[in-house]
Order: sequence, then C-alpha cells, then structure tokens
Amino acid sequence: MANRNKDLRKAKENKADEFYTQMVDIELELKHYKEYFKGKTVLCNCDDPYESNFFKYFAMNFNYLGLKKLITTCYDSSPILGEQLNLFNLWETESYDSHAYKIEINEVKDYNNDGAIDLSDVEHLLKNDRNSFEVLKGNGDFRSEECIKYLKEADIVVTNPPFSLFREYVLLLTKYNKKFIIIGNINAVQTRDIFPLFQKNKMWLGVSIHSGDREFRVPDSYPLNASGTRIDEHGHKYIRVKGVRWFTNVDNKDRHEPLQLYKNYNENEFPKYFNYDAIDVNKTSDIPCDYYGKMGVPITFLDKYCPEQFEIIGIGSDVNKTMIHTTDGDFIHYIDKETQQIVYTFPYTVTERKIGNGLRIEKDGKPTTSPYGRIIIRRKNNED
Repeated sequence: MANRNKDLRKAKENKADEFYTQMVDIELELKHYKEYFKGKTVLCNCDDPYESNFFKYFAMNFNYLGLKKLITTCYDSSPILGEQLNLFNLWETESYDSHAYKIEINEVKDYNNDGAIDLSDVEHLLKNDRNSFEVLKGNGDFRSEECIKYLKEADIVVTNPPFSLFREYVLLLTKYNKKFIIIGNINAVQTRDIFPLFQKNKMWLGVSIHSGDREFRVPDSYPLNASGTRIDEHGHKYIRVKGVRWFTNVDNKDRHEPLQLYKNYNENEFPKYFNYDAIDVNKTSDIPCDYYGKMGVPITFLDKYCPEQFEIIGIGSDVNKTMIHTTDGDFIHYIDKETQQIVYTFPYTVTERKIGNGLRIEKDGKPTTSPYGRIIIRRKNNED
C-alpha cells in the first residue's frame, strides 16, 4: 500500500501526473448532480477530448443532462494526445500533433439513427462541423489568458487537474467564483490554501469515494515500479493511488446527513493533548456522543462531515498551542505560554525536529506520540 502512495509523490516531484480517471468513477459521482447540470455550460480544461472520460461522459450524456454547452481543452504536451479517435485523420487535414486545442459542443444528435447517443455520434459531429474544433494559440495551460476566457464562460468545471498543481488550480476556480467537481488527493486538505475552504464551508468532499484506492490510466512512458499496477490487452498502463477523493462546492443531500454517534466519552480511551486543549479521537466512528469540547480527528473525518452537526475549528498543525516549542542546542523545550516556564525537555533528534509544534498526546503529564493529520472539531448542540 505504501508503494502506491510513492507513485503519487513521484508524480508530484516529476510533474508526471497525467492520471486519467476511469469512467466508472466519473459515473458514480456525477449521478448525484444530475439536476444541477441542466442548462449549464460545462468546462473540462485539463482533458484531451479524445482520451478524457470526462469529455466522453458529458458528450454522451449531453441531452440526458440538458447541457447548454460543453467546452474541453487540452495541453499541447498531453502524452496520449488524440490516441483513441485520431481527430485529425477524421478531417484529412494537416497534422496538429502536439498542439493544444479546444472542442466546443452545443448539441449532440443521433446522427446514425440507431436510437442512442454514443461516441459515434460525437465523432460524426466533429467530422462534419469544423466550428466545434479550434487549435489554441497557446499551450492549453489552464492558467493561460486564453483558457481563462473559457473558464469565465463556464458555469461549472469538472475534471481531474494535475495533482502537482491542485492547490493552484483550486485557487483559480475560487478566484472566478466557479462551481466545480474535481478529483484530488485527501492530503491536499492539510494545505494552507485548501483547508480554509473546508473550514468556511466553501468546499467539501464528494459522495462516492470515501476510502480505498482508485485506478488511473497513465502514459505509456510511466514506470510501473509498484504493486497494484497493470497493463491491459491494448498495452495501456494503469496504477492504483490511495487517498483519492472528489472535491466540490456543489451541494448534495448526503453531506447533510448527521453522523450516527454511539460511544460515550471516557478519559482512558480519549487522551488529551499535552500542548492543546482538546482530546484525541483516533477514528471518526469513535467520536463520543456526549462530548462537546474540542476534539482532534483524522482528516478522513471530512468523508462524514455534516456542517449542521460539527464545527471545524482548525488544522492540528496550525491551531494556537498552549505550549511554545523551541530548540536549544541538543535539546527541544516545551514552554508554557502563560508562565513562560519550561515544562518538558526532549533530546534533539531528527524525529523530534519533524514533529515540531505538532499535537502531542499526553500520558502521565508528559508529551508522547504525535498523531498524524488531525483536524480540530467541536460538536454543535442543535442536532439533539
């Protein structure tokens, strides 16, 4: 399992994060927003139209969803640009290999009269209506002025942005006040740009993915060095990535369902923190039903977060601690903020340096382990 996370880290380091979402994952999530899409202009601005399952989904469901318009743009460096339908051979024109382009669809008809809308009808549309296709002047980067023009036109953005640019991508969407349903990694929640959006109820997790890993197609050049990889009968490569989630600001009824709580609080099972006034809850399912103080919970709590039931106070690494964490030569000190007295000293080690000013669980009056990735929450009183 750890090796699969290495795939994600390696992609971020190398910017080789061309991960292509499977159709089944798209269908399972987007079915929860059918009514929202009616009359909307949808933008997929990180997608080669001839390989992206996002494009395929919206093109094939254009009439079912009642879309107004579908706009899709791609990077000029997409490793699998135009592999599947070979757009340019359709028109028997000069090659635009490695060029960024845009496809815009305003309607999709049953051109072959087979009683269904499928990719063959979309292919017919693109082959016979050249106005739907346009080579971009730039490289198709979603941050370019050219692509921001399409962003401004869109009502909602649905895509799988590059994992390495996820924060920058979200900031652009929020800058232009756009609705979105996008794929990302749960660990992005802990970043200073993303967490405030959750805290202010301007972003939340989607409906269909709450645990486990998901499979993505990757470019042929991508090395398959970890477990959970495969090559299909067509020679296409796939990897599995843990921690994948849908991120959105489109409302759905599921997120307003309160979490069912059954455990009672006891101090032995829910230890306090040494340097912050809160208790530690190791599993979301163990949140006590009779405790209304501050609690540190795993970031996966957001899978079950109901805004009417809980208040998000902060991220564990950044909340205002009761202790000052300082380094003095070969030692690390915890200093009480009120008394300014040293209350505990550790030998300086690499492990202690990495923990830094993170939350520390208290045992027998001493700081011990530092739990991974905590969100500080508090129960509201209005659900009983």
